[in-house]
Amino acid sequence: MTRADLDKDPHDVASMFDAVARRYDLTNDLMSGFQDRIWRVATRTAVGAKPGDRVLDLAAGTGTSTEEWADAGIDVVACDFSIGMLAVGKRRRPDMTFIAGDAMNLPFADDTFDAVTISYGLRNLHDTSAGLREMYRVTKPGGRIVVCEFSTPPAPALRAAYRLFLRTALKGIAALASSNAPAYSYLVDSILHWPRQRELAALMHEAGWRGIKWRNLSAGIVAIHRAHKIVPSLT
Repeated sequence: MTRADLDKDPHDVASMFDAVARRYDLTNDLMSGFQDRIWRVATRTAVGAKPGDRVLDLAAGTGTSTEEWADAGIDVVACDFSIGMLAVGKRRRPDMTFIAGDAMNLPFADDTFDAVTISYGLRNLHDTSAGLREMYRVTKPGGRIVVCEFSTPPAPALRAAYRLFLRTALKGIAALASSNAPAYSYLVDSILHWPRQRELAALMHEAGWRGIKWRNLSAGIVAIHRAHKIVPSLT
């Protein structure tokens, strides 16, 4: 399964994630060497949410990242287009808010959230720019976005080794751990074809975001991009 296959019908992406929902968190732990837990902490720190803030956690999946904000007293909404993922999360945390939604057509009013964050989900959108514009729309003026996504290691030797790992070892790990290993062929393909750090920053700027900065994690295997929504001038 490749990105081109799924682009023919974006709804197939939701079906793919429904299929892997049952063992999704375990598979992510194994495939990342448990570094995904470190990346979640870095993302949460970058968002900098505090009690009283309202946060939208997009591509929240089973709500693993969302519950860390909820436990800290943050008003957080977990949103994902995979009903299967949300169902797994709701069974585990019935106290949290889970909402099914398409990131390119969010079911929220303008200027609703103090912060919007999306981890490992932006590259799954059929139209990345449309998703970034929707996130801008639902964020309050002065609010912020944090994108945590797989990226490209700047060092050539590491970049080559990482691409080899994606094409070989990662698929093997998925075959052992995942409830639907063939679906991870798509995930590998989406990582390999994802824009580099500076290219993603340019897409965010085109969508209206300003003050864009990024930070590489794990030598650039993952990157966190941060930006804010401009406050309209009173003059």
